[in-house]
Amino acid sequence: MPALAQVTPPGSTTPATPPNAASAQEPMHQPAEKARNWSLHFQQTLIDQWHNDLTTPYAGDYSLADRESAKLSFTSTLFIGRRLWKNAAVYFNPEVAGGSGLSGARGVAGFTNGETFRIGDPSPQLYLARLYLRQVFALGTATDFDLDDLNQVAGPTPQRYFALNLGKFSTADFFDQNSYSHDPRTQFLNWSLMSAGAWDYAANTRGYTVGGVFEYVTPGFTARFASTLMPTLANGPVLDFHYGTAHAETVELTKVYHLKGRQGTIRALGFRNVAAMATYNTAIRLAQLTGEQPDVTLVRHDGHTKLGFGLNAEQEIAKNVGLFARVSYNDGKNETWAFTEIDHSASLGIASTGDRWHRPDDRLGAAIVVNGLSPEHRAYLGAGGYGFIVGDGPGTGYVANSGALNYGLEQIGEVYYSFALPQYHASLSPDYQLVINPAYNRDRSGPVHVVAVRLHVEF
Repeated sequence: MPALAQVTPPGSTTPATPPNAASAQEPMHQPAEKARNWSLHFQQTLIDQWHNDLTTPYAGDYSLADRESAKLSFTSTLFIGRRLWKNAAVYFNPEVAGGSGLSGARGVAGFTNGETFRIGDPSPQLYLARLYLRQVFALGTATDFDLDDLNQVAGPTPQRYFALNLGKFSTADFFDQNSYSHDPRTQFLNWSLMSAGAWDYAANTRGYTVGGVFEYVTPGFTARFASTLMPTLANGPVLDFHYGTAHAETVELTKVYHLKGRQGTIRALGFRNVAAMATYNTAIRLAQLTGEQPDVTLVRHDGHTKLGFGLNAEQEIAKNVGLFARVSYNDGKNETWAFTEIDHSASLGIASTGDRWHRPDDRLGAAIVVNGLSPEHRAYLGAGGYGFIVGDGPGTGYVANSGALNYGLEQIGEVYYSFALPQYHASLSPDYQLVINPAYNRDRSGPVHVVAVRLHVEF
């Protein structure tokens, strides 16, 4: 799947008031004194990324290239919102994306650019990112006032409510949010930092799906449930509308609390995906019979499932500094279908404003993440199989049923600094990532040094 073009709808965030060290970048707001019927905003993000030359003993079709030129990616999104009636609005987001990730966005499970897609054609393409209806049902008379924002129309909104969202969107718009680490356009670039790495969330190649999200929201607690479509093929661009045999369910509970006067939030997520996935062990057994490399595309079967969970926490530790952490897990018996080839993951990071050096709108972030595979997934890659993002193939001197994977946990560190340019409604962010054991292979451990520059504009 995706590395996504995602911006979390403000009307759906918990906590409603983000901590100071959350992303400072905001679009232009209309005056807040009155309700409006329309919302119109725009974003553009350009990322130029490069990695050092590598010397490795072998490579497969999906390995990170030993040598390659810098790669540029960009997305442009128009956010249009229209109030329909009381507490209801429709949101329409056409989007253009182009460019490429390093090595075609392959070779690292926790890939290094959250704005890239695994699409062969790098030319700019226009597509529909989101088109969904949001209906809110008030629970009580207390209200707040929503500012005009991305996918949010200015006006009064209930403090406690049920909400129903129907249409096309990104599942990550509503789930696994984190004030410090969720949006690759303004925060960390790495896939396994922008979302829980082992959450194989339903999406097409560009990161979007069709379905419904039901929300129960109060100032301190939120419960969400979604039922959405899966792609027809692993990492496929087309969604499967045969709902009886392919669908995904996601549930999440979010609690806001205060520790010594500092705000914190904890989220617990669970998911179940159903699709025509292959079982890794079945692919290996077939390869043993034929003497060929294992291939999941030969043994796919309707009705296979993937189960998993994630825990996600953020804690303000000072006025302008916050910590975050995620752990996630899936059973890893059947092939990865949508996001990326990670079966368990843990991350820890810190974010700060630039207030101490008199740059309050700047942001500094640093994080580490460790990704791993299930025994079945590891055995499949070790036998020379390919997923849709990683696989170093059979290695040198391949013989039947023998592959190349000197397994090790994939370890990634990332540091970014976002220079705010408020007069231009923009930010400029240098970014550095260190990748050890890309695609879980100690033989290709590198280390890989990835440097990027990101320009982001919002209006």
